[in-house]
Amino acid sequence: MNITVEHVTKTFGEKKALNDLSLSLEANKIYGLLGRNGAGKTTLMQMLAGHITPTDGEVKVEGLSPFENREVLKNICFISENNNFKKKLKIKDVLKVSSLVYPNWSQEVANDLLARFNLSGKMSTKGLSKGMESALGITIGLASQAPLTIFDEPYIGLDASARYLFYDLILEAYQEKPRTIILSTHLIDEVSNLFEEVVVIQKGQKLLHETAENMMNKALHISGKEDVVDAFIKNQNVIHQSVIAGRKSAVLFGGPYNLAEVREHRLTIESINVQQLMVYLTEENRSGKLYV
Repeated sequence: MNITVEHVTKTFGEKKALNDLSLSLEANKIYGLLGRNGAGKTTLMQMLAGHITPTDGEVKVEGLSPFENREVLKNICFISENNNFKKKLKIKDVLKVSSLVYPNWSQEVANDLLARFNLSGKMSTKGLSKGMESALGITIGLASQAPLTIFDEPYIGLDASARYLFYDLILEAYQEKPRTIILSTHLIDEVSNLFEEVVVIQKGQKLLHETAENMMNKALHISGKEDVVDAFIKNQNVIHQSVIAGRKSAVLFGGPYNLAEVREHRLTIESINVQQLMVYLTEENRSGKLYV
């Protein structure tokens, strides 16, 4: 489903969670929604899911506002960290209710996921561990087959093997039935290979929206003698730098870069992952401004 967010501001009392945010997402892609705690990610996802309305601006899914719009909401599934179902029912009843909410619901997918997560329809949701609750939420999200499926840190309590199973299941579900998937996570490196595009939000504003490949191509991590690095990075956009025992490391963002020139300066090109890059991009300098 296509999404447009136009000049959206959301305030809670004196706190501004989103600040004149504009964003456009195309249908049938997997998006990583990244940012530090308090950046506004959950507020944005709640708006897309029709749970809250903007203070100013417009949020539209397929050209329509999702808030209190049944025709839109039936095609949106939002799975958050918790409270994805009533904890007084058995799992089979939770799935029955979900099947009535989502017109594209697949009971076959739901049954398969229950088996993979070692859950039984006869279990009461009241006694589930946090990991089991997360597994059930993931099951609902994927079995809904909703054209817009949103996951907000859905894996709390899952061990590493279960989390990696979740990532595999997202890819399987997407390949079998393409849809727009938005995944917000702090475990970025575990799942970054799934992202087709990355949106980074900082202080309620869009800091970056790039394909994952373009974002990584814009980053250059170099190291070498301090004076040589200083000379090379002059007039470059440096988002992070450090010095240890006279050897300096610097991360640049923007490009393009002449790698032959890097080698001519006898600088070493270091690796950098998506999580490190996101942290550096959202750091602030001493004046309180972002580096990008």
